[in-house]
Parts: sequence; C-alpha cells; structure tokens
Amino acid sequence: MVLTSETSTNIIYPDSDGQPMADNTKQFQWIVTIKENLEILFASQPDVFVAGDLLWYPVSGETIRQAPDVLVVFGRPKGDRGSYKQWQEENIPVQVVFEILSPGNTLKEMAKKLSFYERYGVEEYYIYDPDKNDLNGWLQSQESGQNRLEVIEEINTWVSPRLGIRFHLTPQTLETYRPDGEKFLTSVELAQQRQQERQRAEIAETQLFEERQRYQDLLKKLQEKGIDLEQL
Repeated sequence: MVLTSETSTNIIYPDSDGQPMADNTKQFQWIVTIKENLEILFASQPDVFVAGDLLWYPVSGETIRQAPDVLVVFGRPKGDRGSYKQWQEENIPVQVVFEILSPGNTLKEMAKKLSFYERYGVEEYYIYDPDKNDLNGWLQSQESGQNRLEVIEEINTWVSPRLGIRFHLTPQTLETYRPDGEKFLTSVELAQQRQQERQRAEIAETQLFEERQRYQDLLKKLQEKGIDLEQL
C-alpha cells in the first residue's frame, strides 16, 4: 500500500483501501470495458478525467472516501493520480460513477455508497449486475435546493446527460453505445477491430498497386504498337 500525507493537516490519505479491484473475472471485465471505452470516447478532451478503482476523498481533513469502480470528472485534466483529493482539484466533485456488482456486494454496502454519492454531489450513478443482467441508475435532482439522487425509472435505452452514451438491455446482457452509435467493445474486440482495419487497409493497398501495375502494362503495350495516348 502506498501512502501519501497532507503536511498542512498531518492526516494520512491512503492511496489504497486494501480491497481488490474486482472479486471475479466477469466484474473485472466490465470495469475495464466501461473505463477503457470512456477513455477512448473522451480522448480528445483534455479536461475529462476517467479512472477505475480510484479512491475519492471529497473533504480535506477527513478520511471518508469511496473507490468507485469507474468515475468520470469533467473539468479536470487527464493524468496519473494516487487518489482523487477533491480540494486539490478545484473542489470539483466526481460527476458520474459506475459500480459493477459481484456476489459479495451487500444491500447495506450499496445503500451506504448511494448515500455517499448523493451527499458529495454525484450527478449520475449507475449500478450493473452482470449475473442478473440488471441495470439501475440514479440522476441528480436539485429540488428544494438539495442535491438528491432520484431513480431513473426507464433505464433501458436511457441516454446519459453527461456522457452522451446510451444503455440498451438485451435479454442476455447490457450493451452501451457511444453518441455516434458505435458500440462499446471489450479490449479483445477492440484489438480484433484494429486488426480487421489493418487487413482492409493492406488489401486496399494491394488492390491499388495491382491496378497501377495493370495500367502500366497497358500503357507499355500501346506504346509498343506505336499508339501515343497524348494524341488520342
């Protein structure tokens, strides 16, 4: 465990909570897929920070924290961090959180997380259970001047206001789509897609070379017959 300290308060803010990132391969795969696809989606925007399993400390002088499976912050630069200390980030809170459930998660644990995220200003909160293929979401409501996370009643085909991505629940799994309609892919699928694109590029290059070669051969034959194309 790596530790960091704030000299102004002498409070230690651990960069690890000692808990594993995921309890099983399925949960890990979902965390990585969502995090990596969001990083790709916002790659050209330098002020969108995306992280996975990163401790978020919302208040200076207090060690209360959570480590969302995936978090997104608009208004903060990309870059490496041991943890997200909000007071060092222009006091900008985490705005979007994803949690991927595992069999070890308890109702009490998830209720505490919901309370934390509501209290500290999360705007969108999504929980996906891959075993049950169940997606739930909450959206910040500011009625009566208080931040509250209200349940998103119709989550299927829901479009995230902050991220612009669309959620679609099939009978088998959750599908997530970028604003341009492209589907979120796993790391293996992304690698396969890049390989297919390289193969298509190589085929196109070969076809172009062959076409030029045929043209050169035709030109040579015409010249051998004394035909000048410039005079045609």
